[in-house]
Amino acid sequence: MTTGERVARYEAALASARIAERPVAVCDLDAFDANADDLVRRASGVPVRIPSKSLRVRALLERALARPGFRGVLAYTLAEALWLCEGGIDDILVAYPTVDRDALARLARDERAREQIAIMVDETAQLDLVEDAVRAALPRGASIRTVLELDAAYAPLRRLRFGALRSPVADAPAAVALAREIARRPAQRLIGRMAYEGQIAGVGDGARGPYGLAVRTMQALSARELAERRAAVVAAVREVADLELVNAGGTGSVERSAGEEAVTEIAAGSGLLGPALFDGYRAFSPQPALWLGFPVVRRPGPGVATLLGGGWIVSGVPGRDRLPVIAHPAGFAYAPQEAAGEVQTPVLGPAADALRVGSTVWLRPAKAGESAEHAPVYRLVAGDRVVDEAPTYRGEGRFFL
Repeated sequence: MTTGERVARYEAALASARIAERPVAVCDLDAFDANADDLVRRASGVPVRIPSKSLRVRALLERALARPGFRGVLAYTLAEALWLCEGGIDDILVAYPTVDRDALARLARDERAREQIAIMVDETAQLDLVEDAVRAALPRGASIRTVLELDAAYAPLRRLRFGALRSPVADAPAAVALAREIARRPAQRLIGRMAYEGQIAGVGDGARGPYGLAVRTMQALSARELAERRAAVVAAVREVADLELVNAGGTGSVERSAGEEAVTEIAAGSGLLGPALFDGYRAFSPQPALWLGFPVVRRPGPGVATLLGGGWIVSGVPGRDRLPVIAHPAGFAYAPQEAAGEVQTPVLGPAADALRVGSTVWLRPAKAGESAEHAPVYRLVAGDRVVDEAPTYRGEGRFFL
């Protein structure tokens, strides 16, 4: 299906449902479900855990979790995990360390939450803070489920590093030392290990020329090194504690991570929505499932149309790849001196002359989850109809970061 055909279907569905609001966020459930099937196929039987930050819409989390092949959520804050747990979602791993003492005390007091939520640690200072925060609230004999994060970056030379700056734990001796420290603390219980290989999962490998070749070479070398190191760490830590889970991956590295014997589950969620950053991958092509419609409110001159809003810019190293992609009509570019603005976004191109005040220009987000911080609801389209609306976290009045 072409972009024009997709957009025509969304516009007809919105018009039929008498939804005139703009900006509007549309989630294509047919594309979402197809992407879910493809993630499961790529994982080859290894369960897929959904990073909640890639969706930030409970209805979409629940839709994916109801499908075979998906199991559990990778949350981004403990407060969010507690909220999801209260809403009935099980098996939640918080992907980042927490220093939220109030949330830790709530976790300690809630028996169901203690059974369903695990927190992330990677150094002793975090263990000390957790222990202090839960001391008064944790029942005798109870413990907080804890997961240890391994640094997954590739550092072939002393001053050459590829990957996110995350955990200080990079090898088996460091992992074992922290595992033993956890074992000495009755308030905490080590149940898993996680590593996120962002230099593979989050970097497109489809570019041509020397840059693309360099990326593919780095990723191949990194994957080989990490598989060996991850296996060694898991084997060593299992001598200290029984591990229920070994989490790995990301949407861009599902096949590679699923092929490692030590890995028990894959983290992948952005691929459900197919944002523009995944247009540059060779091994898979998710369908674009999230579309953002912005209204034309000005016509400053020939070849120019100005949108209300449009600056839903995503996090990361600032650059053009953090901007939404102008998807339809074709042939537009951002104004060099303005790009995508919070309140207005001029778009340039011959197609502007066919637009009128009130027309809609459709954008695709660069990343999957951050549009939910702007839109209160996603309009859910299946076939040629709007079948429902789903509030985002913000639409439910929730703000976790």
